[in-house]
Amino acid sequence: MVSRFLSRKQSSGDQAATLPGRSTPLEISGQHLVLSSSMVEPFPENSDQLIVGMGCFWGVERLFWTVPGVYTTAAGYAGGTTPNPTYEETCTGRTGHTEVVLVVFDPDRVALDDLLKIFWENHDPTQKDRQGNDIGSQYRSALFASSESQLELIRSSVDKYQSMLADAGFGSIETEVGLAGEFYYAEEYHQQYLAKNPNGYCNHGFCQVAYSQG
Repeated sequence: MVSRFLSRKQSSGDQAATLPGRSTPLEISGQHLVLSSSMVEPFPENSDQLIVGMGCFWGVERLFWTVPGVYTTAAGYAGGTTPNPTYEETCTGRTGHTEVVLVVFDPDRVALDDLLKIFWENHDPTQKDRQGNDIGSQYRSALFASSESQLELIRSSVDKYQSMLADAGFGSIETEVGLAGEFYYAEEYHQQYLAKNPNGYCNHGFCQVAYSQG
């Protein structure tokens, strides 16, 4: 397994050539270890989806699988161009992807704004291409929406949180925001990693200011 330290060193390598990837997806079990739900489609008919990037996806996934109303979560890669990338490839910074978590949720049980509150309060969105000691474009902050209406709400939350950050003397938000493209599942050992390794690496929980809802 590639350590977090090694992955940081790899990210400073050659950025010139985009990696070609592969035509077939990486194999995963598809069964969520904690929630006992399916991590792959089809999802419940009334569910919605959000893709979040907050640095290392291990801690991010745990944050969201604990939320009532979340049907399933999965670690993966998004935002780049390399199809079906591996972890090692993503660590080079030559896939264009960032580490992300797919969050599938019931909007009747948990509001998008509640999920965004978790997003804003548990990482530093003012850091560009890094989170703490994890450095590289594969750790960039990102919010990928599943619809135009969801994207509009996300952009509104960016404006609100940026205003709060500015009032508190913090910098500008660097979070990449847009409609979701292809989500690629990470390798099986990354899925629910902190349930398998309770003392594993996690750098989340940082909060600059509390996200104002409403």
